[in-house]
Amino acid sequence: MPPRVKTDAGIDHPWSVFQPAPFASRFVKAGGLRLHYLDYGTAGGPAILCVHGGAAHAHWFDFVAADFSVDYHVRALDLRGHGDSAWPQPPDYAYQRHASDLAEVVEKLDLRDFVLIGHSMGGMVSLVYASAHPGRVARLVVADTTMRMAEERLAEIREVGSRSGSRYATLEEFIARFRLRPPGTTAAPEIIRHLARNSGRQLGDGSWRHKFDRNVYAGRERLDGLPYWNQIGIPALLIKGERSQRITPQVASQVKARCPHVEFAEVPRSDHHVTLDNPWGFVRVVKAFLEKHAYQKP
Repeated sequence: MPPRVKTDAGIDHPWSVFQPAPFASRFVKAGGLRLHYLDYGTAGGPAILCVHGGAAHAHWFDFVAADFSVDYHVRALDLRGHGDSAWPQPPDYAYQRHASDLAEVVEKLDLRDFVLIGHSMGGMVSLVYASAHPGRVARLVVADTTMRMAEERLAEIREVGSRSGSRYATLEEFIARFRLRPPGTTAAPEIIRHLARNSGRQLGDGSWRHKFDRNVYAGRERLDGLPYWNQIGIPALLIKGERSQRITPQVASQVKARCPHVEFAEVPRSDHHVTLDNPWGFVRVVKAFLEKHAYQKP
């Protein structure tokens, strides 16, 4: 039997430390592309759909999915140009395009009254989608998403995207040199190694590259997320990492002014990558929100 360990919430956890959740790898067509998603189960339960950030992929939720799967049917999507999803030609990575893909995925998976969890760029995609589909989403969680990106930061992202990415001779070299961006993560080394093993793609010449189309960054658009909060009438939670500066008190007050019922939570001992830096802390704040707004069967 695996050991029981103390979680961030101070309660015993039944698994060994930082064990990724088991999953099934599946595909769905949306936006004319073959999109990949992870299905963590449990079938028949109310649905949770998770959306990762830029240059990330669905495995960003591997270390939180198991806790949610006790009560929910959890899935995590690879956005177009990320993970094992297809890359569009020509590149098309506007937020509205991602949100449109999300709408098709929701329809094809027949998700209704579901929980939508978006991290970073995925939080913005989720916000854009939820604002336009209030009858489909039941609860919204936006985790450490920049609401208004500064022009200097946007220029940096585009410049990074315009460069050709590094290639690595072997998978071992790729794993050894894998780093999370932005820096400052508090994620455990075993979590970083797990992500690295799931982040590389081997090319025809045998070399390895990240599963990420750099055009996502090269063509990054500027989008003000604050107006979308005006359209959010469902229960909503805005999360920040304790050490992250994306959700400042000023940003929180601006969101609150547009969406008075929004709730706020902070994941302790975490920076931007809240699902990796402190998985159990993330689970704790999201579960408290979901229990407060408990799912009601029709």
